[in-house]
Amino acid sequence: MLEARLQHQFFESADLLNQAAEQLTRPLSVAAQLAVACVTGGGRLLCAGAGVAHNDALAVSELLQHQFEQERPGLAALPLQRSVGSLQGQDALVRQLQVLGHPGDVLLWLDPVAGNTGAPLLRAARELDIAVIALCAEGTDAASAVKAALTDTDVLLRLSASRLPRRLETQRVALHALCDAIDAQLLGLEA
Repeated sequence: MLEARLQHQFFESADLLNQAAEQLTRPLSVAAQLAVACVTGGGRLLCAGAGVAHNDALAVSELLQHQFEQERPGLAALPLQRSVGSLQGQDALVRQLQVLGHPGDVLLWLDPVAGNTGAPLLRAARELDIAVIALCAEGTDAASAVKAALTDTDVLLRLSASRLPRRLETQRVALHALCDAIDAQLLGLEA
């Protein structure tokens, strides 16, 4: 009984990743092009995540700074921290974005929970003329708020799984695919 339940976790994840591949391929391609244009133009990728996605933001910035799977020069990718001095959470992220961000930078915002915490950060990005790549849960009021805060030049990656563990898995695969696509463009790798 327990083994069947465990096996179901793997099957469910595989099915959702297949669906996500169809849904996310085009927006991931656009996101990779935006990221490459940013770093080759002297900008920086500023990575931030809500709640449990904070660690994914740290991880993707490290993969971009150092390397993903191919040797290449490091890319200007900075993680935004959830606490700075007396500021916590969204206030700390907004403050760092205001201090570190410049026009031409790109904010990579991760919110698989869609707890509506990103609105102040996305508004700050708009005010600073910083493009946004947002990964968020689909079908929630918070996702609608994120979509409303984005412009035509921003990229929205919707995580459609109903369960948080599946959204997190999809987010991590999407981030790895994004890193691979960035490397492929920078290094001239074939598909």
